[in-house]
Amino acid sequence: MDWITTVDHKKIAILYLWAGGFFFGIGGIEALLIRWQLIKPMNNFLDAQTFNELITMHGTTMIFLGVMPVIFALMNAVIPLQIGARDVAFPFLNALGFWTFLFGGVLLNLSWVMGGAPDAGWTSYTPLSTSAYSGTHGVDFYTIGLQIAGLGTLIGGINFLATVITMRAPGMSFMRMPMFAWTTFITSAIILFAFPAITVGLVLLTFDRILGANFFEPGAGGSPVLWQHIFWIFGHPEVYILILPAFGIISEVIPTFARKRLFGYSSMVFATILIAFLGFMVWAHHMFTTGLGPVANALFAVSTMLIAVPTGIKIFNWLFTMWGGSVRFTTPNLFASGFIPTFTMGGVTGVMLASAPADFQFHDTYFVVAHFHYVIVGGLVMGLFAGLHYWWPKMFGRMLSETLGKWTFWTFITGFHLTFFVQHFLGLMGMQRRVFTYLPNQHFDTLNLVSTIGAGLMGVGTLIFLANIVITSRKPMDAANDPWEDGRTLEWSIPSPPPEYNFKQTPLVRGLDALWKEKVAGNKGMTPAEPIGPIHMPSATPLPFIMSVGIFIAGLGFMFSRDDFGGGFVSFLFNNYIVTGLGLLITFGAMLMRSLYDDHGWHIEPEELEGR
Repeated sequence: MDWITTVDHKKIAILYLWAGGFFFGIGGIEALLIRWQLIKPMNNFLDAQTFNELITMHGTTMIFLGVMPVIFALMNAVIPLQIGARDVAFPFLNALGFWTFLFGGVLLNLSWVMGGAPDAGWTSYTPLSTSAYSGTHGVDFYTIGLQIAGLGTLIGGINFLATVITMRAPGMSFMRMPMFAWTTFITSAIILFAFPAITVGLVLLTFDRILGANFFEPGAGGSPVLWQHIFWIFGHPEVYILILPAFGIISEVIPTFARKRLFGYSSMVFATILIAFLGFMVWAHHMFTTGLGPVANALFAVSTMLIAVPTGIKIFNWLFTMWGGSVRFTTPNLFASGFIPTFTMGGVTGVMLASAPADFQFHDTYFVVAHFHYVIVGGLVMGLFAGLHYWWPKMFGRMLSETLGKWTFWTFITGFHLTFFVQHFLGLMGMQRRVFTYLPNQHFDTLNLVSTIGAGLMGVGTLIFLANIVITSRKPMDAANDPWEDGRTLEWSIPSPPPEYNFKQTPLVRGLDALWKEKVAGNKGMTPAEPIGPIHMPSATPLPFIMSVGIFIAGLGFMFSRDDFGGGFVSFLFNNYIVTGLGLLITFGAMLMRSLYDDHGWHIEPEELEGR
């Protein structure tokens, strides 16, 4: 009950972490099944339909339900601490964002046991995803599940925007914020502008499939290319929603273990803002082969190549931070250091794909698969591993084993490059993506075998990480305030794990790398900006959970509202929208309770803070 009703950002971070880890595991199993099917030519391990469902669910699960919640876990755990706040701006919304995400993810994965998973690819291109070509409820689970999960992400983004704008400690101007706080702030702004686009697209596709509308049905005057525009106006900024927090993590880890201030801090900030802005200008580079014409193709090619400039600034700044530093290769820093060349390789192939004439050859081949995974796995997942190892003692009060951490790094990065490096060559040799088998003697056989072995090695690395967590959880919670000894930002100035109220006294920030500045001045901790006084805390509440249950029931009811259950009571409930109405009644009833009952929270008194 404590976990279901909590509004504490640190507990919600742990909820996001476990939920994300669960979905990440599902996505990983789906990936291993895909690779096992492709281990040899003409393999009959999976049939074509199951393979289509697996590639659709693997991409959808990993992007929306796997890595996104782990990003939000680190944001929740770290951002209020880094800016000197006692909580996020809206604790209730924070809990609501998590529960709507979770129930959306559960709804999507129920498709496996309720009539078949979505099978139109993770981009769900029309007309493949219309009723004519996808007759099961699979794509309905996709559209409604992602609407519910996306609502949670949108709520979280708005919350972090408000938190960073309004709750920074005294003295923490925007240009004194840590880079992870900056990337969280900019990522939240992208979420605010990008997620409404995909929400609209999913609503329109739902109307096409369930209510018989014709937005994307070409035979009735709809446009399949319209879906591509809507999806990629969201989909390309989504890539930066994923990768910018990883940039922020790397920008925290490298200065800590190089014992140096981040090189070119202000240029890093403005490069991040520029990447976010340009991210909305490039969506049609995913559509070079749809016939937009040479002018549109040229404009989107140029805008895509421009993104390489601010990204290059970041790469060189990280390298210059390490240059001349007293570098310690701890597990977080190994992942951060491995991130730089791996992500750079993904960026270089991105510039290749940005050239429209070349893209005509690369399009729909394994070259694109390799590029995308170098950016998302070689970039984002490596960044998340760095962040998890780095902030684990702050979140849980226990240090992860360095030995097991290094085993995780070497097995994972070796497996990663084995898996995806060869896929560049598979693509250049003509192997198409999304095909469930291939003929022998096309020079695909050996490279696919190598790729599958690499995927297995990545799985081993992930299992070692899980073993590290289990072994560590049995140890006492004895991590120091600053377990890495060279922490530079505010989260390392308070106990590990932090108390419920985070800061006994709000800290006074006197410069960039606030804690490091105090250390240099000879102080043992932060200078307080206020005397000790009562601290206001929000009350725990089950309402976010109840509201999310209602949305889940309403989505399920709407999805099956046109189904023939052979008459009887079940048909009466679903066909007359009674189940949908019940779900909405639960949600709106909880909203009404929230509105009518004025909960003022509670206070921790100074006597409790002093331990008297």
